[in-house]
Amino acid sequence: MATLGIPANTIAVLQKYNFNFQKKFGQNFLIDTHVLDKIIEESHITKDDFVLEIGPGIGTMTQYLCENAREVAAVEIDKNLIPILADTLSAYDNVEVINEDILKVDINRLAQEKNGGRPIKVVANLPYYITTPIIMGLFESHVPIDSITIMVQKEVADRMQVGPGTKDYGALSLAVQYYAKPEIVANVPPNCFMPRPNVGSAVIRLTRHSAPPVQVENEKLMFRLIRASFNQRRKTLANGLGNAPDIPLSKTEIQESIEELGVPVTIRGEVLTLEQFAKLSNIVGKKLADKKQK
Repeated sequence: MATLGIPANTIAVLQKYNFNFQKKFGQNFLIDTHVLDKIIEESHITKDDFVLEIGPGIGTMTQYLCENAREVAAVEIDKNLIPILADTLSAYDNVEVINEDILKVDINRLAQEKNGGRPIKVVANLPYYITTPIIMGLFESHVPIDSITIMVQKEVADRMQVGPGTKDYGALSLAVQYYAKPEIVANVPPNCFMPRPNVGSAVIRLTRHSAPPVQVENEKLMFRLIRASFNQRRKTLANGLGNAPDIPLSKTEIQESIEELGVPVTIRGEVLTLEQFAKLSNIVGKKLADKKQK
């Protein structure tokens, strides 16, 4: 089977099937074998691994994954790609293509069936608009994951690994860093894709923490606080939390909580560290529990 990482082979497949790129699925296919090699290398895939690939497209990376992993499940939402994948992956007997929206797939069941519940590796080339929901879905559902190696827009990769006080720091940075250690392992210019996107991309590896780096009693509450404090970036933390409908505390209680954290009441959410958000969440959680008892 012809390697799809070579542009001429990708063009031949697309012409054979009269394939039209779907804007709504944000389709950009990789046409650079160096980048593909790098992704395989950085995702540390071995013959012991079961890999979940999200958005295989025409199977470019899937071919590489099949060569290197024990077994691959590739989830593709676009039904027009299913016959193409049957063709481009016909040489491999260790791959299953699932025509489904990844947000609707029961990944826990997949991990159980294919990997005996052991942590799986996820590899994906994700369209910009769906990156955050997919990553958060993977983490929040507590699927057994070893690592997620993904190609995303460069700006999103930056956002995942920055710290407090920078303009890219936000809810995504905190969520990713709570669950995993992010490392940008490659920058990928637009000419490595067909069609060419307007922006640069990056490959980022998220290695799942064996235990969260901070102690928090209620994860969901912490993320509610985080989202509320970044919803209105210009506002102070107190205002952000005060305007959040899902945080049932009075202005005074919010101010007391911030003071108890040991920071100025005028502070903005964007300068708090993950550890401070965890502490604040524990303080707020206790206040909410006390209110219930009264």
